Amino acid sequence: MSKEEQHGAGTIDLDRLSLDQLNQLKQQEENRLQSITNRYAELRAAYASFASAKDALQQLQVAIPKTSGGATSSPEAKDDASAIMVPLTASLYVPGKIRDSNKYLVELGTGFYVEKTAQESQEFIERKLKLIDVNSNNIRLAIQQLRKNVDSITIAMQGKLIEIRARQEGQRAQRAAAGQE
Repeated sequence: MSKEEQHGAGTIDLDRLSLDQLNQLKQQEENRLQSITNRYAELRAAYASFASAKDALQQLQVAIPKTSGGATSSPEAKDDASAIMVPLTASLYVPGKIRDSNKYLVELGTGFYVEKTAQESQEFIERKLKLIDVNSNNIRLAIQQLRKNVDSITIAMQGKLIEIRARQEGQRAQRAAAGQE
């Protein structure tokens, strides 16, 4: 697809565009590429966040014995196992205790939380990771296509520049030949 550019629902014949139009189209495609690349980075950051939550949930399940409303072998064992540091900011923590190691508040988005069991939380995180992976792959394919589009436009622009230079050289040669007669 070196001469036609996929754009929206149709195609654009790059050979019919002027150099200015090609330049404008290239800038549009580069802007789209930048925007979609930023979106890809955001998705990868979200994936890292969910992967971190998955790891934290797994570590918590191993470190803290199952409690259901406070029933453990001894009060001292429960206090030691359920003591955690709760982050208030990136560098400020307060001590806390886990009352029930099988209940978690999971953020659904935009400040909405729902209580889930450990298993439900794990399943929720897995679904989110899969969804992000699918979206990331789709965006990666779109990025590849946009890069091909930009490359095609660049090649077409180079061809136009060669045409313009050849035309100018031809005109100079004609003037030089006319001046010698």
